[in-house]
Amino acid sequence: MATSNVAPSFQGSPVSQRSVREIADAWQPRRSIRWGLIARHSILMLFSLSVLLPLAWVVIRSLVSLPDGTQNEILPQNWVSPLFEHYQWVLEKRPDVRANFWNSVLVACLTVVASTITAVLGGYALVHLPTPFKGVISAALVASLFFPTRVTAITGIFEIQDRLGFINKTWALVFPYTALNVAICIFIMRGVFQGVSSEILQAAHVDGASSLRTLIGIVLPIIKNGVVVVIIVSFVAAWGEFLLALTLMNDADQRTLPVFIGTVTGGVGGLLWPRIAALYIMAILPGLVVFAVAQRWYTKGLQEGALKA
Repeated sequence: MATSNVAPSFQGSPVSQRSVREIADAWQPRRSIRWGLIARHSILMLFSLSVLLPLAWVVIRSLVSLPDGTQNEILPQNWVSPLFEHYQWVLEKRPDVRANFWNSVLVACLTVVASTITAVLGGYALVHLPTPFKGVISAALVASLFFPTRVTAITGIFEIQDRLGFINKTWALVFPYTALNVAICIFIMRGVFQGVSSEILQAAHVDGASSLRTLIGIVLPIIKNGVVVVIIVSFVAAWGEFLLALTLMNDADQRTLPVFIGTVTGGVGGLLWPRIAALYIMAILPGLVVFAVAQRWYTKGLQEGALKA
């Protein structure tokens, strides 16, 4: 009988299939624990908790009863009824809060408009226009970020505002606010404009477009995310400014909300800390809303070069 040299086939055999799976599993690389990634996420969580926990504590303080506001307990025994009574009391019993709030809104909006226009024009000129001494101007902008200009220049700012007749005029705060924020805003827009190809501008010039028309019609739609970064930075700086608003405003009804908050804690007393906490939440809420609405564009603006050196 002739013998066959063909090797027997085990295809379809349960034993051979199990063996193949065991061999395949043995060859798969084992996933190692990424300790570096865990450490980075842990650090980020700690920083997030350092911001969120104090905010949560203030929210809880604004919802407790006045007697519990003096206790050192994180979770109080009695909540105020109705739940938002302290917020209602602040709005109804302290009409100066509404006046100071709208003063802050006015100054912040004017500062955002002035800072954004100045930053866009300045960044565009430093990157895409034949501006003399570009290096010196850029170095001066960077150097100004390392000096406490808001403190060292307060005497000069007061004298200028006084000579112009702008003391005790809320809308006039836009001038020192814009002057103090313009360096960081131009620096941000400079990094954004560096990400725009000069070939786009050259093609627009060949077609007969002026520099201003090229900026408004072609470049601005490209850098809109960077503009959002400037808007948020200037809004936050103007909304929370305290020193200049206190120094340049004499009347209480002309001051901004941060000044009211800074002066009200001394005369109200410890028994009213829940109402002061409610005032704090009302003060930071507009900034949180603005950032929550523009967060997507803000993140894209940072990725597109808003922080480029």
